[in-house]
Amino acid sequence: MSARWWRPGIDAYGDPGTPDRRGGGRYLWWLVRAQAGRSVAAAVQGTVSLATAALVPYLMARAIDEGLEPGAPGVLAGWVTVLVVAGMVVSWLDITRHRTMTRVRMDANFRTVKVVLAQSVRLGASLRRQVAAGEVVTIGVGDVQTIATALTVIGPGVGAVVTYALVAVLLLAVSPLLAVVVLLGVPVIGVLVGPLMGRLQGVESAYRERQSALTARIGDLAGGLRVLNGLGGKRLVAEAFDRDSGRLRAEGYRVGAVTSWIQALGLGLPTVFLAVVTWLAARLVVRGDITVGELVSVYGYVAVLVVPVAYFLEFGNQVSRGLVAARRVVRFLRLEPLADTGVRDAPAEPAALYDPASGVRVLPGRLTALACARPADAAAVVDRLGRFVPSDATWGGERLDDIALPQVRDRILVADHEADLFAGTLREVVSGRRRPDDATIARAVRAAVADDIVQGLPDGLDSRIDAQGRNLSGGQRQRVRLVRALLAEAEVLLAVEPTSALDAHTEAAVAQRLRAARAGRTTVVTTTSPLVLDQADVVYHLVDCKAVAHGTHQGLLSYDPTYRSLVARDADPDAEEALP
Repeated sequence: MSARWWRPGIDAYGDPGTPDRRGGGRYLWWLVRAQAGRSVAAAVQGTVSLATAALVPYLMARAIDEGLEPGAPGVLAGWVTVLVVAGMVVSWLDITRHRTMTRVRMDANFRTVKVVLAQSVRLGASLRRQVAAGEVVTIGVGDVQTIATALTVIGPGVGAVVTYALVAVLLLAVSPLLAVVVLLGVPVIGVLVGPLMGRLQGVESAYRERQSALTARIGDLAGGLRVLNGLGGKRLVAEAFDRDSGRLRAEGYRVGAVTSWIQALGLGLPTVFLAVVTWLAARLVVRGDITVGELVSVYGYVAVLVVPVAYFLEFGNQVSRGLVAARRVVRFLRLEPLADTGVRDAPAEPAALYDPASGVRVLPGRLTALACARPADAAAVVDRLGRFVPSDATWGGERLDDIALPQVRDRILVADHEADLFAGTLREVVSGRRRPDDATIARAVRAAVADDIVQGLPDGLDSRIDAQGRNLSGGQRQRVRLVRALLAEAEVLLAVEPTSALDAHTEAAVAQRLRAARAGRTTVVTTTSPLVLDQADVVYHLVDCKAVAHGTHQGLLSYDPTYRSLVARDADPDAEEALP
């Protein structure tokens, strides 16, 4: 068979096509059709390989009956030569089939990753509000591989069906009784194992759901460990995590129990099947109905048949798990971005942002700070003011929901302190879609106190940055994100904890330079750092998501003891004990 015409290269970056989202089975079939040539080649190779192996017992029978028993060395040598050639053909086909199936699995893996990634980008900011992070991680880590493995049925699976039929025909020529036993054997095995396949899908689904929930909890725990430690909630969360992981372990045992029964039956039933057929064939020899050579061939046929029968059970297991994984992928692919209901124009001039839920009013041209003991509460206000969640927030007196979303995104920027950093040069990372000149970048770098980062990299702005800034420290990543936010030059900048990973000296410099860099434009920061709060024109103190006081930092220190306690604890861990 030609080595090139049926196996084009796997393009990890090309268009994956439009997936079939009507169900798990249809999605798996789409993956097969998307690589039709390779799938056909795998089926042909698997069929020829197993069929050739099934012919080996027939060749052995001929060698015994026509060469060994009559004492004809020449005839025996001829049949032995044919057997050797058949073995070489089977070996070569097994190698090529394995290579083809590896490419089939890789293609399915890459294709699923690409459609999931494309859907994640399409959902955009609404992604985390429609599906838990753990769900996406579980799909990317486990479900993708499970789906790819399920496609193994294409090659040896098709070959197993054809080989089963071929062996039945060969046995029919030897003994109709043996042929009937073989033909009825697999349906009986299917009846015995079938209920377990359905059971496996149920427990596998429950396991995957709990796994995604636990993965989400791990992400939340990692992201909020600093806050939990400060609030004394580490032990409580650790105990909840221990309970959840125990439940996941129990679900895993259930999956393992069902899987072990399927695998045990997959090995045991074919062996019993082999013993029954061999016993029947031996009785036929004693009665003189078949020859010794035919007995050997029957044993060989059934021994070969053990492989496709085991394949049937194994593929049933893999396809069952693949369907569960495919349904999860399809459920994710069916999600739609939050609809943009806005039709009004944004305010022509800079205008106030107002969040009725918290009572926070952001006046244009000012630096506003939100201070809260629970950073998530302040971040929720930012989400509403940035129109990332449905709310009653207004901009210039108009509901944000009524304003066209592109206009909101063009003028209001939410800068999260954990926003993604993509791989590329530092210049590309901070510039985004814009192409600022070096002088503009230098001003933003200085405002974010990131000069030492640029100077410390081997090629300055042209140095490579790893995905998520893994070759930078936490404080460096935060300043790079701030540079990127400043270069966006948004009319309204909503920055979540922009200095939380910085030391006091750097934080003080950032606070001063940020105020200067954003002079005359609207800026909101969430923080409990007195160094940043002191630079704000107005500070809102939030308690339980509500603004209980607002004013300057110094003013709040003088008359709000709760605010003073919050800020003092942030400034000095020992200061709280010294307060009256």
